[in-house]
Amino acid sequence: QVQLVESGGGLVQAGGSLRLSCAASGRTISSYVMGWFRQAPGKEREFVAAITWSSGSTYVADSVKGRFTISRDNAKNTVYLQMNSLKPEDTAAYYCAADRPPSGISRYEKAYDYWGQGTQVTVSS
Repeated sequence: QVQLVESGGGLVQAGGSLRLSCAASGRTISSYVMGWFRQAPGKEREFVAAITWSSGSTYVADSVKGRFTISRDNAKNTVYLQMNSLKPEDTAAYYCAADRPPSGISRYEKAYDYWGQGTQVTVSS
C-alpha cells in the first residue's frame, strides 16, 4: 500500500508560481509512474502531468505545457509539480497519483492505483 500526501498549494496571483510536493510513504515509489491531476469546481478531474520511474520521460497536458514541470526525487520518495505563469483557470484541487509497476506513462485516471487527498491551488486575477 502507498500513501500519498500533497502539499504546497495556496493562494497566488496570476503570473505567480507554486511548487507542489507529493510525499509517498508505505512503499518506495522509485519504480512507479507518478502523475498529477486536477479538478476544478463543477468539472471533471483532468490530467496535468506524469513521469516515469526513471524520470526519463515526462508527459504534460497541452493546457500547461511550457508552464508546468514535473520531476521526482526517488531518494526522497517525492514527486514535484513546479507551476509557473499561473492563470486563474489553473485554480483547482491538485491530486497526486501513483501507478504501480509494471506500468507505462498514462494520462488516464484508471491507470493509477493510489491517490492523495489533494491540495488546493487558487489563482487570483
